Amino acid sequence: MYRRHLLALLAAAPLAAGLAAPAHAQQLSLNEISAYLNGMQTATGGFTQINADGTISTGTVYIKRPGRVRFEYNPPERALTVAGGGSVAVFDGRSNDNPQRYPLNTTPLSIILAQNVNLGQANMVTGHTSDGTTTTVTAQDPAHPEYGSIQLKFTANPVELRQWVITDDTGTQTTVILNDLRTGVSVGDILFNIQAATRNWNG
Repeated sequence: MYRRHLLALLAAAPLAAGLAAPAHAQQLSLNEISAYLNGMQTATGGFTQINADGTISTGTVYIKRPGRVRFEYNPPERALTVAGGGSVAVFDGRSNDNPQRYPLNTTPLSIILAQNVNLGQANMVTGHTSDGTTTTVTAQDPAHPEYGSIQLKFTANPVELRQWVITDDTGTQTTVILNDLRTGVSVGDILFNIQAATRNWNG
């Protein structure tokens, strides 16, 4: 359960209508993708999460690079995932032990939330393909491949992140569909404060 929400931090996909790129789009280079991610300092939008067991959750995601992301889940699910200060905190309404905390650098999410994303470094990218419409990159922490991988799917003209699927160390996959992701928006630091989130959760 905790793992399911933790993985949600690491997934995003364009299954919603109207997100397709023009046919025969040029394959994006790793440098282009790295530059796009480095340029995405803040972002917010809706998401639909497809869990490994087939269940579906929805909510709102907030991103503030480097190192910060927040997933707020919509009712009837009572859940929250917050990354900030080098940690990931997972809150679950079905548990009496909240939050569960993990080091951010032990999750594939840390790859795209890094201060400087460099997909060109040795042994980070394990797959880089194009189907003529989208470019897909699979990446891992080259020092700790056992932490799992993140698969990112992009369209071009302009470059946009469309899909983000996490595979954990057991082979479990989680996908999140991004809806109307807006970049360059104002996002307050308090959203990523785990202590504040804990107080609000227990209040």
